[in-house]
Amino acid sequence: MELKRVLLKLSGEAMGGADGIGLNADVIKSYSKEIAKAVKGGVQVAIVVGGGNIFRGLSGVDAGYDRVKGDQMGMLATVINSMALSSFLKDCGVKAEVFTSLPMEPVARYYAKEKAMEVLNGGGVAIIAGGTGNPFFTTDSAASLRACEIGADALLKGTKVDGVYDSDPKKNPNAKRYESLSFTKALADNLKVMDQTAFALCKDNNMPIIVFDMTNPENLTKLLAGENVGTVVSNKE
Repeated sequence: MELKRVLLKLSGEAMGGADGIGLNADVIKSYSKEIAKAVKGGVQVAIVVGGGNIFRGLSGVDAGYDRVKGDQMGMLATVINSMALSSFLKDCGVKAEVFTSLPMEPVARYYAKEKAMEVLNGGGVAIIAGGTGNPFFTTDSAASLRACEIGADALLKGTKVDGVYDSDPKKNPNAKRYESLSFTKALADNLKVMDQTAFALCKDNNMPIIVFDMTNPENLTKLLAGENVGTVVSNKE
């Protein structure tokens, strides 16, 4: 699979390092170097970052927050993460623009596909924050939506796990890792690739998902070079 334009989804927890809380400058710097290398190599990269290292809407509900307000607070958390990532990317010599799904000028530009594509076509990174702009949707759903909008060749889900397994590898030492699998099988086996809304959007729009370990240095570079990294989920049976 040749990847010329990708949507990279990064979890908020990953931005927080080992603890998954707050912002870990070393981790963000490491990610930025890998992303900058990809962009300088000619790959167009758009990014959606989660916000769980700062605030997670569903957890907020458990703590007593209204669900809508909690999700909105989570959207703001993704903006903070995106601003941090853009700063480090610029330090790596790559232009990076933060877009938000809700108007937030002058903090960031209001998202429109055409504006994001201008940045990508100009050799920069478009970081799209704020989720979908609506409550009750995850940043996985936002990543799926933006990947389809910009016509990405694949959605790359950078996690702390090296792919998709048939069971939890932390609990089952004999868990099997898939090199590839179909959307149909992942859905039938209830594999936790993404939430169901995000998953269905990718399936219906023939958007392959590649789940890989972003914490391993060079993995993004290897993946974009065509090496077998992570698990590919697609419509191929």
